[in-house]
Amino acid sequence: MAFERVGVVGLGTMGAGMAEVFARAGLRVIGVEADAEALARGRGLLERSTARAVDKGRLSAERRAEILGRVTLTTSRDDLREADLVVEAIPEILDYKISLFRDLDGVCKPETVLATNTSSLPVTALAAATGRPGRVVGMHFFNPAPVMRLVEVVRTVMSDDDVVTEISALATRLGKTPVTVGDRAGFVVNRLLLPCLNHAALLVEQGIAGRDDIDVAMTRGAGLPMGPFALLDLIGLDTAYEVMEVLFDETRDRRHAPAPLLRELVTAGRLGRKSGRGFYGAEQARPQGPGRSGVITFDVAGPGADELAERLAAAGFTRAGDDPDVVLRLSDRPVVEHAVRLSDPSRMVGVHLVGEEVAELARTALTSDTAAGAAVDLMKVAGRAPVPCKDRAGFVVDALLLPYLNDAVRMHDAGYASADDIDAAMRLGCGHPAGPFEMLESIGLARARDGLRALYAEYRDPAFAPAPLLDQLVTAGAAEFPRR
Repeated sequence: MAFERVGVVGLGTMGAGMAEVFARAGLRVIGVEADAEALARGRGLLERSTARAVDKGRLSAERRAEILGRVTLTTSRDDLREADLVVEAIPEILDYKISLFRDLDGVCKPETVLATNTSSLPVTALAAATGRPGRVVGMHFFNPAPVMRLVEVVRTVMSDDDVVTEISALATRLGKTPVTVGDRAGFVVNRLLLPCLNHAALLVEQGIAGRDDIDVAMTRGAGLPMGPFALLDLIGLDTAYEVMEVLFDETRDRRHAPAPLLRELVTAGRLGRKSGRGFYGAEQARPQGPGRSGVITFDVAGPGADELAERLAAAGFTRAGDDPDVVLRLSDRPVVEHAVRLSDPSRMVGVHLVGEEVAELARTALTSDTAAGAAVDLMKVAGRAPVPCKDRAGFVVDALLLPYLNDAVRMHDAGYASADDIDAAMRLGCGHPAGPFEMLESIGLARARDGLRALYAEYRDPAFAPAPLLDQLVTAGAAEFPRR
């Protein structure tokens, strides 16, 4: 069917953004709010957003007037009677949404498609509340809707194939990239992203690494646009907590249980940017580490040791095979077993070089403060951002990245979404430089599988066991992930 008249129910940040997107594409938009006050707020959001676009030269004044002229604002749902599509963007409370869908089912013409912008609630429950379950889908935009290119099109077991196809085509008409997914909590982006962010909170809670160091590791080491804690503050800690609750309710996977630290901050009202404080906020900046320490001699072992030794020697440090002040062990695995072979195990620090800019520095239970501090200074001299952490499997980057990649493999293997769609979703929805399957191929399937085995051996968490499909591909000697 041709979508020419679109209703948007709920004109908060997301709803107003979607109304703008539809109007920009030439569709007539009917924006509905609960009362005159909420309607005025929605009008203000729409006007300010388009005014900013004019100020930045992205929109002419004439074009802005055309866009605003296509939007009709009302407090009456009866005005949606002739809409071809209605998308809701009301608060993420399932009972509210079910009530709304029942109401829309009675108001709208039989052929109207009803869509939800929910980020994690079950679309099937909304479809089942209507007399047109085949014409109910998810249409999940990302914030800010006028800018973000991804739309997750969520199909249920009851969705008509032609409706899913038509909604995907509409998303393309809007200038978006549609990704079709099944109706599972979190869909693609939140189902993969939020457990990774939640895991980062657990690493802090367990004392494996600090907040700032984890953010540095994942941006400068893994190449992500934002660190986990900066991103959690942007998303809103309450929103992240609610998504994790929905995921846990569906899967009962302990990795989906919200981190206690996340719950504590939400309870304390530290919700991120929206409240002024979250993981970051009104606090003193962390003091800079010391300058050059008293270390005079060092030794280094493991793959790439000579190259690192040459760089440190060029900076004026002396490599000593006997009785060095600090011993650096290059490894992507815990190093305590190497430390105990030294005459003085307190001198050893594990070093895992990540990318071109980061050095994870693994401190064993025996490492002295002096050796740990010296390793930090040596890595700064070597041109690497030091990321101190405990001597645990995966350290920081692999501990966060590999389970995320494993989740993507399981998602694809379950027939939930294609590898290409999952890659596109994470690139466009999160701004990642590469999708999970592209990352897997870059890391190497065998290395990822072996890293997951190490995580599983240490933590015994079933989520860390390599996905059977990944295991099979490595056994078969595959270097790339099959695109099917």
